[in-house]
Parts: sequence; structure tokens; C-alpha cells
Amino acid sequence: MTNLTTSESIRLLKDNYTGHLGYICQNQPYVLPITYYYDKENHSLISYSADGHKIESMRKNNAVSLLVEEIKSTNNWQSVMAHGTYEELKGIDAKFKLHQFTEGVKSLILAKEHRETEFISEFSSKLYSRGIPTVYRIKILDITGKRKET
Repeated sequence: MTNLTTSESIRLLKDNYTGHLGYICQNQPYVLPITYYYDKENHSLISYSADGHKIESMRKNNAVSLLVEEIKSTNNWQSVMAHGTYEELKGIDAKFKLHQFTEGVKSLILAKEHRETEFISEFSSKLYSRGIPTVYRIKILDITGKRKET
């Protein structure tokens, strides 16, 4: 097993759009899958969610992490762990970042899966029925990655 360089770790984040978000609620760790987009201009991750357990927990404790992995086999994989802080976006910033998220994920799906998507609901949870989504950013503070190839 070898360590990824910082640029290799960022490439892994940039080339994917699903990961596992880790956050803390009442001193208990929670990990769940999310769809995200890597914002290279701000070295951060953009996502959104309906208000609920995850958002309420991150509002109380903004220390979070995201694990992204590419697994070809048990002997051929790579992963990256990004540690950072949760920031809620509002108003025009939220709209702009949600648009950037949507367009970025759509282009990744086209490049990786060779299929076109038209609506956000085709690759992310349908949240609008539960009210306006909360758009958030994870400001990356630290990033590490590993690779195993045999």
C-alpha cells in the first residue's frame, strides 16, 4: 500500500461524485453516502440535503470528513479522506453553488458513465418535496489518500 500525493488525492475527489460523509451527533459517529462536487476554485466540496438529522448535527458540530474510493478489486483500489468544516450557504451563493454542483455532476456522469442526465433528481435524492434544500460546502482542511495495486 502506498500514500497518494496531495494532487493524486485531489484528482480522486475531482473525478468522482459520490462518497461517504462522516459527522458527529451526540458523541456518536455517523457515516452515510452523499453526492458531492469538488469545487477546485475554493478547494471545497459542495452538496445539499433536506433539513434533518445530518444537517442539524453538522450545524451543532461542523467537523466532518468525506471518504471517496475507487475499488476495482481487493488488490487494486484507491481512496481519499478529506477532513474539513461544514458551512451552510445562503441566498445567491447557495443558488450558484447548487448550479455548479448540478452541472459538475452531470458532466462527470457523462464522462464516466456515458449517459446524459437532464435533472438533478436523476443522480441525487428528490428533496424538493420536503422543502427548500440546504446547500452546503465542506471546506477541506486536510486530505490524505492511499492506493493498493498488486
